[in-house]
Amino acid sequence: MDGTTPICDGHNHPISANFFAQSSFATYAIATERNAVKLPKDVPLELMGPLGCGIQTGAGPVLNCLKPKAGASIAVFGAGAVGLAAVMAAKVARCGTIIIVDLNPSRLELAKELGATHAINAKTEDAVARIREITKGGVNYSLECTSVPKVFRQAVDCLGIPGTCGLIGSTPIGTEASIDIGSFLFGRTVFGVVEGQSIPSQFIPELIELWKRGVFPFDRLVKFYELDQINQAMEESEKGRVIKPTLKMAKR
Repeated sequence: MDGTTPICDGHNHPISANFFAQSSFATYAIATERNAVKLPKDVPLELMGPLGCGIQTGAGPVLNCLKPKAGASIAVFGAGAVGLAAVMAAKVARCGTIIIVDLNPSRLELAKELGATHAINAKTEDAVARIREITKGGVNYSLECTSVPKVFRQAVDCLGIPGTCGLIGSTPIGTEASIDIGSFLFGRTVFGVVEGQSIPSQFIPELIELWKRGVFPFDRLVKFYELDQINQAMEESEKGRVIKPTLKMAKR
């Protein structure tokens, strides 16, 4: 909180050692009690790691914020770990129409396997027009997971009246997007989401139970790498070859 860091390099120069107020890339981590989540002993610890960020970030807006009624329609923009977690959560919530929008054909196919009822490749289709066609007017809910201003506009424009858009994608401070103000005059809503608006000590165990029941198969998004493969993991993630790369620390 005071800006200091507990770690220095070989020349005694302070280096950053905290990410989300917790140690990173270390064999041992120091965390506040509020940041620690106790897990059941019968689950693989290494697989549970992704629940702490990308997975709960995508599932939380659906299950904690929108809380859609059965049969509702939702469009998810972006089929990365966050967007696909949102798709799985929408299926858990029994949404009737679950639309995924992305540019990567293989991820669109995976989204359909995980619960999406419709997949739109934004390279070849007008996403907003197609969503309005599918839903006969617009979706009840949308989630923007790409951090692209143009896509955020699409996530708002595809809403029905009324409709709610959740902004999840994190952009640099100062990024602006163009929105038709008139679109809000009929009851549309946009809200921002941080880490799924969840209380991790409560929500993560809930996601684990859903996973145990086989209705939230987030393990299909995960690929493991050893720590010395970190550059490979980054490259494959950036090129869209892997959805949720996870580093395994050597046991000591």
